[in-house]
Amino acid sequence: MTKETKFYKALRDVFIGAKIEGEGGFINLMRIKAGYYSQIEKLLKEDVNQAVEKYPTFREELFDKLHSFFSRYFTESGSIYFNSTPFHNNIYEKVYTDEKDVILFWKTQMLYYVKTDRIFRSLPIEFPTSAEAAVGKDGLKFYFDASKIETKKANEKRSLIFELGKVCEDETIVFSVQYSERGAKTKQEEILKAIKKKGIAITEEQLERAFRIFEKQSEVDFFINKNARAFLQEQFKLWSYQYFWEGAKEWSAVRVNQLQILKDIAFKIIDFISQFEDELVKIWNKPKFVRKSNYVITLDRIKDEKLIKKILKHKNIKEQIKEWQELGIVDKEFRTNNVLEKDLTGTHLAKKYEHLPIDTKYFKDLEPEILSLFDDLDESLDGWLIKSENYQALNTILPKFKEKVQTIYIDPPFNTGEDFDYVDRFQDSSWLSILNDRLDFAKLLLDKSGNIFLHLDFNADYYGRFLLNNIFGQENFSNEIKWYYTNKIPDTRKKSFTNSFDVILTYAKSYEDKVFNWLFDKREKPIKVSKMKKIDGKKIYLKGEDGRGIYDLRMERTMDNIWQIPLLHAQPEIVDFKTQKPEELIRRIIACSQGVGIRTMVMDFFAGSGTTSAVSHKLGNKWLGVEMGEHFYSVILPRMKKVLAYDKSGISKEVKEYQGGGFFKYYELEQYEEALANCKYKDGDLFNRISEKAYQDYVFLKDEKMLKALEIDYKNKKIKVDLNKLYPDIDMAETLSNLTGKWIKKIEANKVWLEGMDNPIDTKNLDYKLIKPLIWWE
Repeated sequence: MTKETKFYKALRDVFIGAKIEGEGGFINLMRIKAGYYSQIEKLLKEDVNQAVEKYPTFREELFDKLHSFFSRYFTESGSIYFNSTPFHNNIYEKVYTDEKDVILFWKTQMLYYVKTDRIFRSLPIEFPTSAEAAVGKDGLKFYFDASKIETKKANEKRSLIFELGKVCEDETIVFSVQYSERGAKTKQEEILKAIKKKGIAITEEQLERAFRIFEKQSEVDFFINKNARAFLQEQFKLWSYQYFWEGAKEWSAVRVNQLQILKDIAFKIIDFISQFEDELVKIWNKPKFVRKSNYVITLDRIKDEKLIKKILKHKNIKEQIKEWQELGIVDKEFRTNNVLEKDLTGTHLAKKYEHLPIDTKYFKDLEPEILSLFDDLDESLDGWLIKSENYQALNTILPKFKEKVQTIYIDPPFNTGEDFDYVDRFQDSSWLSILNDRLDFAKLLLDKSGNIFLHLDFNADYYGRFLLNNIFGQENFSNEIKWYYTNKIPDTRKKSFTNSFDVILTYAKSYEDKVFNWLFDKREKPIKVSKMKKIDGKKIYLKGEDGRGIYDLRMERTMDNIWQIPLLHAQPEIVDFKTQKPEELIRRIIACSQGVGIRTMVMDFFAGSGTTSAVSHKLGNKWLGVEMGEHFYSVILPRMKKVLAYDKSGISKEVKEYQGGGFFKYYELEQYEEALANCKYKDGDLFNRISEKAYQDYVFLKDEKMLKALEIDYKNKKIKVDLNKLYPDIDMAETLSNLTGKWIKKIEANKVWLEGMDNPIDTKNLDYKLIKPLIWWE
């Protein structure tokens, strides 16, 4: 392979990445990039030929050096960052600046972490049984078709399911492969029976072995470079300095011209590569549409008896009752005619049923009527549950919730590879990139008196301290709380002491302005505390007439930063989630960081089992939870419905004010992969005309992107917005609220009033200018 061929192959790799089969927005964009690359390669070859026309002997060296540089940045996912360069041998290193003598550097600091996914390719597999191998016979033959695998939307943990396609004449067993949806599993027994009917002897163990072999394909991290142009240009300057000056004694005019050619060609390539990475950045950071929204409201919040009667007589009430029974809110003897009762004062809700949680997903036709009861809708809500990858959520809701959050508690993956319903096997640098970008948002969301609590263990606590110092400032460090759990079962197989505590790092947005409340523990036995009095500015111990000291008996102890709270083992508050935290832990976090008697907002954007939202609701605070896993629907949402109905477990008995009742909204957000899939890019000519700026011109300017949502009425000179062409289930009111940062005041059928607006927005006849950031970027 010539150096020129090697260079173009490396460039193709760094630009496109390894070949990936399947379906999804990311794969669509890779195909578009491949088409565009073929055109830029033609243009580049013409420019190289013209540039070296006067220096033919420099041609081989030019391609050798171009290959040497660009091959350093190839990754299987097509991401642009360090791959095999000596500049990243040490991921963590000390960097000295004018402002700080030590800062943290990590390999992926300049990247947005998108997800960890496997690069699946269709794969033939063949292996003999032990008996067949002994006599030299052919074994079982499989073919796994990966062409229909839809790539993951985010970093959720999802298993594969295999479906039997056919058995070929040569006895090759063909499978189609998909990611599992809502817990679906491979039907192994049915597959084995079908294969055996074809006369092929196969065991369950052999089938599982074939599945395991296919699943062992490469798993890679997908990133987007935040500024590919600046990154590659900087790297080229570092590399070229070493190349230009090592061993050089003198420079001729010819040599200077040759090196200038190398720089010019390299920068043209960098400009073009960066165009596509910048396009991904724009799609990654565009505000996302709100989808599949519903409300959960208890009957006592509706208050309108006629509307309650409509709900109880609705055709879908049986589905709602079935859900209540599954959640244990009502028993099988429940009857709707007992919900309303009459007495001398008239008809009203029966006390027993006033906190029945109504999910509007069963009553979509009545939802506008329910919402129209509220003249300040968002203020009336207790909370929001958002199903989304959390970077997309934080970026989208920032305008609406900026500086409105008092307390943030997050319990992110600890980088262990275990325990979570999403990928938790990050390289240290990937983990740092994930947390760093999200903590940047957290600071913007916090009120000036707000606090953040970052829950970690020994796997990541020291990294977390570095990140928080960098983002919030070391001067705003408040505490390192140690959650000490005395009921951890020792693992005597290990050659180390059992770890019995986690760390919760606490930082204020502003140490001077932060809210802080002392907490107190009950003592098992009271202690004597000497009474004191200030006299002339001095503290004097008080004494009785007999000359002995006067004491108070104190039953409370002022808490320190060691919090002894047992792990959850068999407590009633346990839900189906491995890393659930005790409600008492979250209660203390909220209690020490909230203004007394003030209803403020608590946020958790690694919501997990929903404990933060549940405790916040019980304590009477507004709350905001973000979670991307499928347990959003199977764990968090059911838990919050039970909290509204009245949940007896956890801290409920200690919080006398909590008696049930409430009103919250839940929805999904459009994800990056979905946005990519909905973006339309032409396969036509790359440039309208070739110019000196061809590599820098914005090549996507004439592409449609998401403009298929617009219809132009040329006759009447109007633009009609039809968002159903993108998604059939958009909540336009919430989308606009997030986009503009204005809270929703009132909703009626096809109309929404936002904060500070006298006139409503007609959501069926939208002004396209309102939604431009959602569908078009340049």
